[in-house]
Amino acid sequence: MSVRLGSARPWRAVFGILVVASFAAAVPVTVVSGQVFNSLVAAAIGVPCAAVGWQVTRRQPGNPIGWLFLVVGVFMLLSTAGGDYGYLVYRQGHHLPLAPAGLALASFWGPSLLLFGFAVALFPDGRLSSRFWHAALRLYGVEFTILLLATCAAIVGALAAHPIRVDSDAGLTAIDHPTGWFGVVQGPLSVGAVALALAFIARQALSWRRSSGDQRQQLKWLASGAAVTIICLVLANSISTSGGSKTLLGVLPGFLWFGVAALPVSIGVAILRYRLYEIDRLISRTLSYAIVTGLLVGVYAGLVLLATQVFKVHGSVAVAGSTLVAAALFNPVRRRVQHAVDRRFNRARYDAKRLVAAFAARLKDAIDTDAVQADLTGVIHTALEPAHVSMWIQPGDRH
Repeated sequence: MSVRLGSARPWRAVFGILVVASFAAAVPVTVVSGQVFNSLVAAAIGVPCAAVGWQVTRRQPGNPIGWLFLVVGVFMLLSTAGGDYGYLVYRQGHHLPLAPAGLALASFWGPSLLLFGFAVALFPDGRLSSRFWHAALRLYGVEFTILLLATCAAIVGALAAHPIRVDSDAGLTAIDHPTGWFGVVQGPLSVGAVALALAFIARQALSWRRSSGDQRQQLKWLASGAAVTIICLVLANSISTSGGSKTLLGVLPGFLWFGVAALPVSIGVAILRYRLYEIDRLISRTLSYAIVTGLLVGVYAGLVLLATQVFKVHGSVAVAGSTLVAAALFNPVRRRVQHAVDRRFNRARYDAKRLVAAFAARLKDAIDTDAVQADLTGVIHTALEPAHVSMWIQPGDRH
């Protein structure tokens, strides 16, 4: 796919108008229908997709990834507006025109997420060099097309039924809970598409070992965003089967869906190379805080159980004491864990800090300005690897 700059501008304007119009339509309908949280989830995914797509198409109009994200953003917001509109009619009893069209739009929320698979396969420049992966991408496109056509046929059948069956989220029951021929078709196609999308991620992960420089950092961003998205999707789908709507487990899956936005954001950062080399620091900080959180939660739970079950301390006193201990341990544990994580996963930062600390220790006993200058230049070269280093010293300060 190749788009010339001249032809890209009007299409980008069209998508921009659609994004703004669908967002503007979704806000009042969402507020009136009371489906605010579901709409926040859609906006948390759709708005970053649209923003990344806009920036990528503006700077790299020939890169199909930007156009894919624009399509995802438009469908996310249009589906949200359509679903909330259908909720007003079919769940709250309002008499409004074109309600079936709203239900039809809401049904494309899920299939639009499969476009992420194309973006991962074509990352970062929209080109594939291997015939094998060309064939895999074509197969993915065939599966996506068949699934889309099957969804359209199922929508027509569901809207032709009397009465139209709508679930609690104002989605068509035939689409959200497929049965019959659509269930037979939708299940294998979805599984096949997800398997190919995971294969695309694995391909990018394997190419990391052969990469270097900016390309390696780009792949780190992609891997990080994909990992967050996959973990959030797996947790959301697994928890939603056991949680009720009024419990923490019933609300948590909705929050986990916010994590899907990590994929388009990370891809956008990688393609546009905005603060590209911050990924190492981000990964090390995320790992360290995750480890610290796990350790402190374990310590807190262990202390509470020890105090209440072994020493028979009153529950509120045990909780308060355990909280104080966990809070006191936070900074020491964080420093030690961050040091260990940097040494293992962010070696450049760890080595740079070690070099600077060693230089600061030598500087205490240094009296020769020329020696200090040479030492400082060497430390900067080793830690930062700049193309050029120059130092200016005021003449009166050389003693």
